[in-house]
Amino acid sequence: MAQNKKGLNTVCTHTGELEDKTYKGAISPLYMSTSYAFEDVDVKRYPRYFNTPNQVGLAIKIAALEHAEAALIFGSGMAAISTSLLAFLRAGDHIVLQKTLYGGTYNLVTEEFEKFGISYSFTDGLHATDFEEKIQNNTKVIYIETPSNPLLTITDLKAVAEISKKHGIVSMIDNTFASPVNQNPLDFGIDVVIHSATKYMGGHSDICAGAVASSEENMQQIFHLAKNLGGSLSDYTVWLLERSIKTMGIRVRAQNQNAQRMAEYLLSNEDIDAVYYPGLPSHPDHEIAKSQMKGFGGMLSFELKPKFDASKFQKSLELIKPSMSLAGVESTTLSPTLTSHSLLSAEERKRQGIADGLIRFSVGIEETEDLIHDIEQALRKVKEAIKLSI
Repeated sequence: MAQNKKGLNTVCTHTGELEDKTYKGAISPLYMSTSYAFEDVDVKRYPRYFNTPNQVGLAIKIAALEHAEAALIFGSGMAAISTSLLAFLRAGDHIVLQKTLYGGTYNLVTEEFEKFGISYSFTDGLHATDFEEKIQNNTKVIYIETPSNPLLTITDLKAVAEISKKHGIVSMIDNTFASPVNQNPLDFGIDVVIHSATKYMGGHSDICAGAVASSEENMQQIFHLAKNLGGSLSDYTVWLLERSIKTMGIRVRAQNQNAQRMAEYLLSNEDIDAVYYPGLPSHPDHEIAKSQMKGFGGMLSFELKPKFDASKFQKSLELIKPSMSLAGVESTTLSPTLTSHSLLSAEERKRQGIADGLIRFSVGIEETEDLIHDIEQALRKVKEAIKLSI
């Protein structure tokens, strides 16, 4: 059976696994060495060169999941993002980025790029024309994130890919929120796919990692910078990540179902002002999401009615954890203004539509009845507190 014809869970479980030739164990052995022979060997292995046995095996798995020719594993999502961007940008170059981005990416661009002589433009919207009108003669990269963090906006992958190819520009995407389970951007013409593997690939809130997948040619360009920047991942964490990815298909599909149910519940709740989830027919980008996603993901955001304090609401939750990061098997919430987008100015958050009362909800694999019960009891506590204060 051809590699790209294997089913998702088969790829997650078996592709790239290392054979235990000594003891015939059922899982990949862990090679912890940081020092390998250099004489009479086919490959001179060194952790910083991303070519230890466990690094290579995991890269093969992630490449297969993203329908790519090659991949690299990094120490964090931001290591993957920064290395990929700087591999294709030089002093005097220009990049176009969509207006809604992860706060860390936005901060990287706005605080660091000018030091390297790299200019940048953010789009005014997410339509194809919004990207094209920002292109300059020295534009080398278009960078997108879909679904976006934290408002779950959707960018048309095919349209962006066509514009990029028309102008000879490299297109890149942060595919973290979708995961390879729900979206494969290379199939729509995007050139480079980036993940915070901390999230759905890890899935258990105990791994920090990043990943990049693309063509062999593009990955060689990224590798040449990556080996100098030194953002490789320890083999023990690589081994843990390979283990976690085995269940990614099952986990993410369960989270898809739960998020859809929770979005529908929140939309019907009179105490909720707005719900952002691409799986809802009311979402403005629902049709685009249907055309390029296999599932709508486990992430959503919502706003309480202005009379309710978002912080007090989250502190009143008993099952759902107010917590940093996302995409674990446990449900979590956070306030973007205090965490993921705290580095943005109040004006920039307002421009992106991120209200102070916005709550990002990473839906886990618990029974939705229990999640609904927890939200309702938290709302009751907040209401009671308001009554007592009057």
